[in-house]
Amino acid sequence: MSRSHASGPDMNSIVQSLLMLSLAALALPVCVLFFQVLFAVRAKASPRDSTGVRPSVDILIPAHNEEAVICRTLAHLTPQLLEGDRLLVVADNCSDQTATIARCHGAQVYERADTERRGKGYALDCGVRWLEYDQRDVLVIIDADCIAEPGTIEALAVCTQRSGRPVQSLNLMTSATPDRRSSRIAEFAWVVKNHVRPLGFGCFDLPCQLQGTGMAFPWWLIATASLANGHLVEDMKLGLDLAEQGYPALFCPQAKITSTFPQSAAAIATQRLRWEHGHIGMILGTLPRICLTAARNRDAPLMALALDMMVPPLALLSLLVAGVAVSSAFYANATGIWLPAAGAAMLSAMYFTAIALAWWKFGRRIVSFLDLCHTLGYIVWKIPLYAKYFYQKQVRWIRTERG
Repeated sequence: MSRSHASGPDMNSIVQSLLMLSLAALALPVCVLFFQVLFAVRAKASPRDSTGVRPSVDILIPAHNEEAVICRTLAHLTPQLLEGDRLLVVADNCSDQTATIARCHGAQVYERADTERRGKGYALDCGVRWLEYDQRDVLVIIDADCIAEPGTIEALAVCTQRSGRPVQSLNLMTSATPDRRSSRIAEFAWVVKNHVRPLGFGCFDLPCQLQGTGMAFPWWLIATASLANGHLVEDMKLGLDLAEQGYPALFCPQAKITSTFPQSAAAIATQRLRWEHGHIGMILGTLPRICLTAARNRDAPLMALALDMMVPPLALLSLLVAGVAVSSAFYANATGIWLPAAGAAMLSAMYFTAIALAWWKFGRRIVSFLDLCHTLGYIVWKIPLYAKYFYQKQVRWIRTERG
């Protein structure tokens, strides 16, 4: 009996310590998300001035078997070109008519064939090396399935030249199947990630993550960047690499890029697996080093970027917050110790307030309140995706099929 009484309090203290550590680990990403949303909701005007004399641009489009979509992309881009601009499509290991269609629309085309070095990073590196011998003022990268809204190239080019830093456009994705609730929820989550959060940071001139498309760079900066890799989230890696060099990306919401989520369930699963495993891998593998570097160098923009990267995908963050809240409640009920439960309640309140504010200001046209109440099913559906990270992690870049 005495051993039982002696060991009981020790086990309680261990569980309590684990719960408090979990709360502390979640506090930073939840607080970052909360304040990003709060300031985005309060933003009265765009934080970035993109007016001025438009410099010359090179536009680089990496493309792999994009014959179904590249015609539309080029049709929206070519009216935005001025005399002296260049448009290059890197037809990367294509087996369709991508190169032919691009040439018919007046683009220069480089056909790359390398089945060993596969991935968007290699295509980008190839394009940069081809263009740099006769470079313009600014390089703009746009994916082959994206639509550049009118004025996008001008806004990106002017902002890049004025700041001397990388610039990220507003990058939105819409659902190809809006009648499906899960698709609408995914579209809302994308808005929070790519619009609300960078807008909130942009109010204080803090940097944002690069998002792979709608990115612009001064030529002298991108020419020295390390692009030739098959990293799952090559855009996030590039943004961190440049931020470590002292050139974090700026958010320019006047420039707008849109695209559509894949239609097939298999393509959606492949895309999300790559994005979310890549993001988790960056959090677990790269984030500690970035935080140490930022702290050691007293680099506030780099630390802000690290804090932003610390916020995991919304579905995963929802799972973690709910898991700690439920565990704390069970612990409080069993032991009568309510400190972890009180902390979990405060954290949950901040998180769900942030989601509610983001929905009210930016998401009501996408998801209804009823949709929002049914997100539990969407979150549960994604548990196997996160579980795969620990037993079947994706490590190789795989292109998402458009169909």
